[in-house]
Amino acid sequence: MPAETITSELIYVLDDEPSVLKSIGRLLASEGFQFRTFSDPGSLLASLEGHTVPVVIMDVWMDKITGLEIQAKLSHLSPQTRVIIMTARNDHGVRQTALDLGATAFFVKPFDDEEFIRAVRASLAAFRLEIKP
Repeated sequence: MPAETITSELIYVLDDEPSVLKSIGRLLASEGFQFRTFSDPGSLLASLEGHTVPVVIMDVWMDKITGLEIQAKLSHLSPQTRVIIMTARNDHGVRQTALDLGATAFFVKPFDDEEFIRAVRASLAAFRLEIKP
């Protein structure tokens, strides 16, 4: 098995809506973040083979699998990865489950851009603290 590498400062974004990926991408780019977008959860999970990504931002409700299911898989594949959840539905049970699974932030779309960027920065900072020797 190849050694695990850390993809420094790279943020993964998962959503099955192209317009959301474009919007989040623009916001992250405007703040100077490096990111990669995914519309397919399987592609995101496959790209984590042998890599640890600091932050994954993902939607909850997608066609084939929920973001909560992906989050649970991430906790085993890449436990250091910080997860930010976003959704169009303000569901207290979903919010609580996401936070119980370790999400660092939970946003209901549309959300405040500045608050979102603060959460991304805080998630990156928390990741850096955890991986320091």
